[in-house]
Amino acid sequence: MQDVFDQPIIKCNDLTVKYGNFVALDGFTVEIKPGCTGLLGPNGAGKTTFIKTMLGFVSPKSGSVWVLGHDAGRPNREMRQVVGLMPEQDCHIPGIPAVRFVAYAGELAGMPANEALRRAHEVIEYCGLGEARYRPVETFSTGMKQRIKLAQALVHGPKVLLLDEPTNGLDPHGREAMLKLIRDISASRLVHVIICSHLLKDIERTCDQVVMIQRGRLVADGLIADLIRLDGQPIDIELREAVPAFNEAVERFGGSILSHESYHLRVTLPVPADRIATTLYGMAAETGAEIRLFAIARKSLEDAFLEAVH
Repeated sequence: MQDVFDQPIIKCNDLTVKYGNFVALDGFTVEIKPGCTGLLGPNGAGKTTFIKTMLGFVSPKSGSVWVLGHDAGRPNREMRQVVGLMPEQDCHIPGIPAVRFVAYAGELAGMPANEALRRAHEVIEYCGLGEARYRPVETFSTGMKQRIKLAQALVHGPKVLLLDEPTNGLDPHGREAMLKLIRDISASRLVHVIICSHLLKDIERTCDQVVMIQRGRLVADGLIADLIRLDGQPIDIELREAVPAFNEAVERFGGSILSHESYHLRVTLPVPADRIATTLYGMAAETGAEIRLFAIARKSLEDAFLEAVH
């Protein structure tokens, strides 16, 4: 029997969405696995359209989207109850306190009023806004508005959480606080998170996997660890100082020096991963070199993204 955590939470098959003559999604097909997923693509790639289609806000010209077994083409209360949305644009209602705003979002998702209010207090506290719960949302700072948007997306206990540019407009401290919340939410694997962002560093720090979109089409998807892996598993080494004898030892051992700049080297060695440390330190002892650090070389997520879209 297939593990429940291996089954896709979202299935999208040959999805085409048009705005007039403009094709926003063009035969888009993907399966999103459980966990925390980054939705990447340049402006106008179709990311927000994909989110709106998942929520039933946009009707596709053809194709289908299924969210946790619910047909997004036929939106209903049951589907809305398992999905939470943190939109990119501010969505507060002027003149009402934050706790009432979040409770109202819960009621819209079908929660009884008393339960929605109780839950609103809980998620506001969780999002770090406990002391500001009775303040009108329009008086909040940008960082506080982002967190109250997250609170209203969480209030009804969704199983899938859609975050559209969650760190938009935040200073470094606020950005770090938001990323910490996202990591905490997805860590239990009880809530599956999809982050739509153009900040690849945020995706790399929070997500297990990514879906890359270009001009409405899927260009790459999979685990981040697989997408940033380099062929041959090269090793980056930093020595205390350049030691030519160490370079010679690498080649004598059957390895290759892919790049060499002063005391920084990128090499390949014909040994399994669990013997790399022993082999390197043996060569260092033999040649008098001092290794400051070494690590399996990887490309950045930005490099992987640029390769995919170009």
